[in-house]
Amino acid sequence: MFGTLSDRLSGILSGLTRRGALTEEDVNAALREVRKALLEADVALEVVRSFTEKVRERAVGAEVLKSVTPGQQVIKIVNDVLIDTLGGEGEGITLDAVPPVPMLMVGLQGSGKTTSTAKIAKRLTDRDKRKVLMASLDTRRPAAMEQLAILGQQVGVQTLPIVAGQSAVQIARRAIEAGKLGGYDVVMLDTAGRVTLDEALMAEVAEVKAATNPHEVLLVADALTGQDAVNTARAFDARVGLTGIVLTRMDGDSRGGAALSMRAVTGKPIKLVGTGEKTDALEDFHPSRVANRILGMGDIVSLVEKAAQTVDADKAQALALRLAKGNFDLSDLKTQLQQMEKMGGLGGVMGMLPGMAQMKSQMANAKMDDRMIARQIAIINSMTAAERKNPDLLKNSRKKRIAAGSGTSPEAINKLLKMHRGMADMMKAMARQKGGMLGKLGQMFGIGGGGMGGLPAGFDPSKMDPAQLEALQKQMGAGGGMPQLPPGGFPGLPKGVTPPAGMMPKLPGLGGLPGLGGSNPFGGKKK
Repeated sequence: MFGTLSDRLSGILSGLTRRGALTEEDVNAALREVRKALLEADVALEVVRSFTEKVRERAVGAEVLKSVTPGQQVIKIVNDVLIDTLGGEGEGITLDAVPPVPMLMVGLQGSGKTTSTAKIAKRLTDRDKRKVLMASLDTRRPAAMEQLAILGQQVGVQTLPIVAGQSAVQIARRAIEAGKLGGYDVVMLDTAGRVTLDEALMAEVAEVKAATNPHEVLLVADALTGQDAVNTARAFDARVGLTGIVLTRMDGDSRGGAALSMRAVTGKPIKLVGTGEKTDALEDFHPSRVANRILGMGDIVSLVEKAAQTVDADKAQALALRLAKGNFDLSDLKTQLQQMEKMGGLGGVMGMLPGMAQMKSQMANAKMDDRMIARQIAIINSMTAAERKNPDLLKNSRKKRIAAGSGTSPEAINKLLKMHRGMADMMKAMARQKGGMLGKLGQMFGIGGGGMGGLPAGFDPSKMDPAQLEALQKQMGAGGGMPQLPPGGFPGLPKGVTPPAGMMPKLPGLGGLPGLGGSNPFGGKKK
């Protein structure tokens, strides 16, 4: 998400922080580069002009240029203006209406409207405990109604039975009536799309809106289309009146222009973003968190929330009990690697950590990516239960067999074993420290006392309000919640990869980042 733009802006602004003093010309030169980066990211010209002018007005002031840390002050100003451009305070879907609450999904064909309808329905069902009914109003696209019915089965949400020959307005009225009779909380109406904007499409959507009086009218737009998505939003808002926007394919190579321009141009908030093809790949759009990601500051709050959602509490507690005894075999390592995959892989986790953006090129050169995790899991899967439990059994003949079974090489197996050995030694050292870090780890899963790595005791992000989560973001972003590494850094990393100090996160259910084995963040010598 925003990878290219983030790299450009981070590079430009880091140049300012390396200077002891700034002149007005320094700021203007940096803003010229920022302007160029935003235009290359397909941000609307009017938005770019407004953005750079706001930053210049605040950054050229005497209090900034004469401050002790002028570079940091400019970065804060850019961050604040970026948050304002993205929408200030994030807005989610609101259901404050008499049930069944009608929700109208509009957009062009191919933007991901039907899939997004199913994703939102699943989210409302699982997270908000709402009873949802979905109805397809697309009478033109072949198998459109069948597609929504199949998605409904996959996510466990009811869909309106298909009746041939009905118009979109008739289906919408039938859906609202079925919602009332069936005691549904929300009725989601998936309208038809077109390849381009046309009068027939707008007239049909306007008719459906008049017949159902929806509480939410959400435009589903493809982030990869850049400025076209903004033009689409303008047209739909002028005709039917939007309440919010859902941007899809934000996990792709979109340059970010649509997201940065949408709120400023249309005045409508981006409420949700699609980050993958799976039905749970949907995230709330938080302007402040997105701004932090763009500027390379990370997004600790979202990372902790994702960890809390994906961690299997029973498995985590069982692992914590094993770690308390100093046990950590290859099956435990496999569990950690699978947990990393659930959280978006190595790239997804690193992208949310403060200061890690500068490591991307180094990691790519060292061939550290999500495929590395898949290869490591394949190696462990090719071992017998006895070999996983006791890695000392793995002699050359066994390594050759495992390499053939996993499609890797004995060298890759040796690297994995070295990483595991470093982590296992660390766990044993922790087990010998009474009330030390391992006791704190146990408390996270309800075993013992204390918090972990600067997190409060009994930490549960699902029970925290937004203000508390933002306070956590500031604390951990400042380095308060990250365990520091000993001198020597990350001995398990390939040559040339030098992560920033203090960037070894410990999250619920994660033993550490794969490929970073051999490091000992607790300062003790290996036994």
